[in-house]
Amino acid sequence: MKSATPFHKLGMLCLISAASIAVFPAFAENAPVVTQPSRTGSALSYSDIVDLSDKAPLVANVRIRNIIILKPEQAGTVPQGHKRLFIEADVTGLIRGESGISPLVSYLYDAPLDARGKVPKLKKAQMILFARPGGRPGEVQLIASDAQIPSTPAEVERVKAVLSALVAPNAPPRILDLGDAFHVAGTIAGEGETQIFLRTENGDPVSLSILRRPGQAPRWAVALGEIVDEAARAPQPGSLLWYRLACALPATLPSRSVRTLAVQDAEAARADYQFVIDALGPCGRTRKQG
Repeated sequence: MKSATPFHKLGMLCLISAASIAVFPAFAENAPVVTQPSRTGSALSYSDIVDLSDKAPLVANVRIRNIIILKPEQAGTVPQGHKRLFIEADVTGLIRGESGISPLVSYLYDAPLDARGKVPKLKKAQMILFARPGGRPGEVQLIASDAQIPSTPAEVERVKAVLSALVAPNAPPRILDLGDAFHVAGTIAGEGETQIFLRTENGDPVSLSILRRPGQAPRWAVALGEIVDEAARAPQPGSLLWYRLACALPATLPSRSVRTLAVQDAEAARADYQFVIDALGPCGRTRKQG
């Protein structure tokens, strides 16, 4: 039995697009679609890579084999300045995927048009896909419309490093919210210590501690455990722990976190929390969340 040609697959895909949003829900009319311009691999920040890697059950290196530009009646609702493509690609390497992946995959991609209104040249391009399995063998669905990025050896290694950090036994948990804060003033002016507890997705304890001593710069650390010991340190920028904090913590300490503190202690806790936020710096995302 002969395998289906791209055009036979396209016919099936058009029926799928018209009759079954469940296969490609990210392209449903009312679903959020991320519409970012194409980038080189180096343009993505560390946080962008973690965002994509953390949500994708499938991450694969592919080489694009065939591209078909869908007609308006086939494509459905497409973001302005984009064309919806049906793409077939050869998998050259599976970076993440417990159930494996077909050697040939097909998927939809909203390609941003260039200044001349043309679709970028993608045939034979090497790409990294962040995806989930589709409804049929060989079909995958990008987790966002920009979840296809140019593949370079450096970018592949960066993605692998992020994925390794995400599945490591000691990986920091996702931060959901701030818990209670406590502050103890020292015996002399300018001395004090604040501890702020964080709520995590898996319930593991995470806390921030800020120590102030007269004549010294404030010091802070994050503890992944019940006890704050000498091993606790501030996270390195560009690490998974830094990402978990910088991209999840609110800008200010909420009132509920200091509800049990005296006014002076609450003000000190807020100032210490602001010190942590300033030290972490911005999350560094360059792509919209959706």
